[in-house]
Order: sequence, then C-alpha cells, then structure tokens
Amino acid sequence: MKKYEEAVVEFMRRWSLPLLRVSLGIVYVWFGALKIMGTSPVFALIETLHPGFPKPMFSLILGVWEVAIGLGFLTGKFLRTTIALMWLQMGGIMIALFTNPALFFQSTSPLSLTYDGEFLIKNLVLIAASFIIIAYGLKPRTERSA
Repeated sequence: MKKYEEAVVEFMRRWSLPLLRVSLGIVYVWFGALKIMGTSPVFALIETLHPGFPKPMFSLILGVWEVAIGLGFLTGKFLRTTIALMWLQMGGIMIALFTNPALFFQSTSPLSLTYDGEFLIKNLVLIAASFIIIAYGLKPRTERSA
C-alpha cells in the first residue's frame, strides 16, 4: 500500500502544476471566446459594471484579452506577462465588490451571494491558482552579470 501511495503522490507532484496551468488556460480561452462570439452570459453584468464603455467593442477587447491569457497558460510561454494580464483583469472585476456590493450580496445577509456574486467569488480560486503557478512554476530570473 505504501508503494501505491508513493506512486500516486509522485504522479501528482509531476502533473498537478501542468494540469492547473492548462485548466486555467481552458477556462480563460472558453470565457474569452464566449465574449468574442457575443454569447457570454455575463454581458449584463459587464454592462452594469462598465456602463460608459462601448458595449460590443469593450466585450470584444475583454474577450481577446481573456483568450490571450488562456493561450499564455496553455502554452506555458510568457507566464509572467500572462499572470500580470490576469491580475489586471481580475482587479478590474474584483474592485466591483467594493464599488457596487449590492450586485453581489443579498440584503438579507453579507454571506448570502447573488447569482453574480457566486460568479464573482469563484475568482478567488483562479487567483489562488495563479499564486501556485508563480510559486512553483516560474523559474527565478537570474541577475545579469555586469
């Protein structure tokens, strides 16, 4: 039994980080593609949060941005840039928790989320996943010799 457990743990050590990165990539490509195609279920939320931005153009830009993030995760190339783009995108979304909390929390309890709140709160998992990728998936930059 111990050998089996060791084999499973070793398998997980080897493949968990690539699986996490690819999973994030799929989520971002998928969500971005929905925005590009004009079929995203979050259009109403986007319009409510950003009423001053031109609707079709802003959604298209956001979709392309998300697909770029997804491709960065899928390929494993330019991970620092990919994560920076992700955090900018996440910051733009998560700030709404503070600027427009009524969209995300029911008035009956601060722990009761609305449908949009449930959609938004899952981003905490995506952000935590990016921390893992940074901590274990990025090689430290070496200092250039003078």
